[in-house]
Amino acid sequence: MKTIKGPALFLAQFASDEAPFNSWESITAWAADCGYEGVQVPSWDARLIDLDRAAESRDYCDEFKGRAAENGIAVTELSTHLQGQLVAVHPAYDAAFEGFAAPQVRGNPKARQAWAVDQVKKALTASRNLGIGAQASFSGALAWPYVYPWPQRPAGLVEAAFDELAARWRPILDHAEEMGVDICYEIHPGEDLHDGVSFEMFLERVGNHPRCNMLYDPSHYVLQHLDYLDNLDIYAERIRMFHVKDAELNPTGRQGVYGGYQSWVNRAGRFRSLGDGQVDFGAIFSKMAANDFDGWAVVEWECALKHPEDGAREGAAFVRDHIIRVTPQAFDDFASGGTDDAANRQMLGIDR
Repeated sequence: MKTIKGPALFLAQFASDEAPFNSWESITAWAADCGYEGVQVPSWDARLIDLDRAAESRDYCDEFKGRAAENGIAVTELSTHLQGQLVAVHPAYDAAFEGFAAPQVRGNPKARQAWAVDQVKKALTASRNLGIGAQASFSGALAWPYVYPWPQRPAGLVEAAFDELAARWRPILDHAEEMGVDICYEIHPGEDLHDGVSFEMFLERVGNHPRCNMLYDPSHYVLQHLDYLDNLDIYAERIRMFHVKDAELNPTGRQGVYGGYQSWVNRAGRFRSLGDGQVDFGAIFSKMAANDFDGWAVVEWECALKHPEDGAREGAAFVRDHIIRVTPQAFDDFASGGTDDAANRQMLGIDR
């Protein structure tokens, strides 16, 4: 068995124009002060990383890692959530997602998609240069507007969407293989890969690609009323990244999973800071240890109530307390009498 690494923190929710969140040196120093040992980096945020330089220069990557290491922080993974989202966008969401793209490609869906693919590939190359073996992303979505079958979905609609999604991602996955980096899709409502079944549909279409893997985040499963513990056992071989995020689902006579278009604080399902929701993290960390997950436990702070800096500090301690240092020996080894093949045969009465 292997011991999970951590705690680490996803920086996307914290980067800003205010100190100490506005530069790589200061935000890593702040993360270390909160008790973190690693950070997951949003590759789109130029305040923290120059993605073009990271893809082109190992010297830049060595310097980037070195500045974090001076603060006691490791770079755990890069994230391409925003760029991955733009690999596949249904026209209904064109306006909503325009802000994720570079200004020069806005208003041009084909150029935007090409830019997004290039960005994800650059991040894979940068990950290789950083010595990182996994990258977080979203899959994007073509079928999501039709997630609820009313009116009845035309025959072949979903299949066509997943065929196209796989065709767009297959060259990226092949580049990931060349770089030696896993793409870990966060299984997330709003993405075509939003549960186990949809992930399997995609995985089949990319030929069970070895670089097609999962980012496990139990909060999104709580909000879908999905068995997040069973999911760990089903997809143990494909789960290569872990977001530690809490959530709660408190359905009433007025609203349930869909939330009635309410703000996050007024939804039946909402994200919470670690320990404030319903996720059984004791069971999750036990399964992760039993399944030999050896990646990072990365806190993703999203909470409808608590201040982010409080959530971050509490989250580091929470993860540290839940990481299981796995045992190097069986608990009953003290009672071992030693054995060999002859003794085993004798105990079984085989040679009588």
